[in-house]
Amino acid sequence: MSVTVIISIVAYLILAPIAGGLLAGIDRKISARMQGRFGPPILQPFYDFFKLLEKEPITVNKVQDFYVMCFLIFIVITGCFFFAGGDLLLVIFTLTLASIFLVIAAFSSNSPYAQIGAERELLQMMAYEPMVLITAIGFYLINGSFAISEIVSSDKMGIQYLPGIFLGFVFILTIKLRKSPFDLSMSHHGHQELVKGLTTEFSGKTMAVIEIAHWYENIFLLGFVYLFFVNTISWSPVLAVAVCLVTYFIEILIDNSYARMKWQIAINASWIVAITLGFVNLLVIYFVR
Repeated sequence: MSVTVIISIVAYLILAPIAGGLLAGIDRKISARMQGRFGPPILQPFYDFFKLLEKEPITVNKVQDFYVMCFLIFIVITGCFFFAGGDLLLVIFTLTLASIFLVIAAFSSNSPYAQIGAERELLQMMAYEPMVLITAIGFYLINGSFAISEIVSSDKMGIQYLPGIFLGFVFILTIKLRKSPFDLSMSHHGHQELVKGLTTEFSGKTMAVIEIAHWYENIFLLGFVYLFFVNTISWSPVLAVAVCLVTYFIEILIDNSYARMKWQIAINASWIVAITLGFVNLLVIYFVR
């Protein structure tokens, strides 16, 4: 393992939750302004996180905490694989495994709200997984490798060859970031008929673990967007980071502009996007190159 890889992993472990918490705070502030409110301070997510740590631990059962901790561990491992320049397919499969642990934790609580939320989470996974896999295949077709280290060091910029896949990924990113209209299984806001969905029975330190896991997750999800715009050109990382920030702003705008839709619409829309934008883009690359 090279020094650069070690530095990348350590930087992710330390900086990702800080950046993720700041993004959450900026999200709340921008959302409040869009709704005509002043909003909480940008550091409010960190205040909430430490407040959760101080609360008395109340859990339905011990196995619930075990599954939630597995969720955090595998989210962190996924990010480490990504920023270490590992295999893109391995990153996707590890992320899926992490999501499954969260679903199992929700099922173990025996709460009707949490169980319905867990069922919806599985439906959402069915909705976004095809587009995520198509994204990995697209990078393989233009770079000849699934290795993230080779993708970022390529002389080709992904967006030039994968515009349809990029738009498709941004579409399903709304699901992964748990934004309306596809915040079906849980929401960071109190506007669901399921209360807090699959996290209804989580509180205290357990909820704090889930929050920091989401901060880690959001950073490497934006890392996927970063891959579309980075290559060997010196200014490409700056462009890639700028696009990531713009993309996140667009997700906030969508979140505040649309009401939540039914799960049937989420699955149908995601698969239609995967076929029309993703799969067609793959066919064009395969036959044109």
